Amino acid sequence: MTNVLQVESVSIRFGGVQALTDVNFSVGKGEIVGLIGPNGAGKTTLLRIIAGVLAPDTGRVMLDGQNVTRLPTAARIAKGLAITHQIVRPFRSMTVLENTALAAGHKITANPLTAIFHWRRAAENSRAAAILAKVGLGGMEDRAVSALPLGHLKRLEVARALAVDPSVIILDEPLAGLNHREAEQQADTLAALNAEGLTTVLIEHNLREVMRVCKRLLVLDGGRIIADGAPAEVMADKAVREAYIGKADDHAAA
Repeated sequence: MTNVLQVESVSIRFGGVQALTDVNFSVGKGEIVGLIGPNGAGKTTLLRIIAGVLAPDTGRVMLDGQNVTRLPTAARIAKGLAITHQIVRPFRSMTVLENTALAAGHKITANPLTAIFHWRRAAENSRAAAILAKVGLGGMEDRAVSALPLGHLKRLEVARALAVDPSVIILDEPLAGLNHREAEQQADTLAALNAEGLTTVLIEHNLREVMRVCKRLLVLDGGRIIADGAPAEVMADKAVREAYIGKADDHAAA
């Protein structure tokens, strides 16, 4: 299996706190992997290193076999990385379609000179509409983003990430704040996208849905990967249960 994302021996310290220690894992092409762990485990720090917001003290991040450890976030996006955020950040003055079309035209708008002369947007709008249909927002293209409920905003966040043509998408708590039915529908959408070949990493506290849609789990605790394997095997691990399950039961039952 070809690895799309590799994190190799990544460590980082903040003052006297060792936030991550020798973190190693890879994600193969077409996988859907759940990254779980209790609050304070280091998930956000790891995500920020993968995104290029933080530079590790040691180790490296690889995308499609290329070392991107010292590249800025925009360069990583250009190389196939997409990340959604727990707190959605669409352009609220735009419509649903405009938000997605802007991301779909990222290769054009990244170059101001090209953007000035690219006045025909039919291709971007058409592609954006197709993506919105995939995430369950078909028919809402002209809706104002400011009028969308949280469940639809979460779907829009996924649509905007898909619009940049990612080879791997990392979703930061895409089910947070959703009720049971909304979380189930969102998880089904992510599983369907993965079934089409999209390599997916799901950072999430909702264990019920993570267990249902992910074929593999990574568990981070105390800044270290303590388990990596099939969900049932990982959840049966004593160290995982002690570090995580007791703290996560409330989230899983929500």
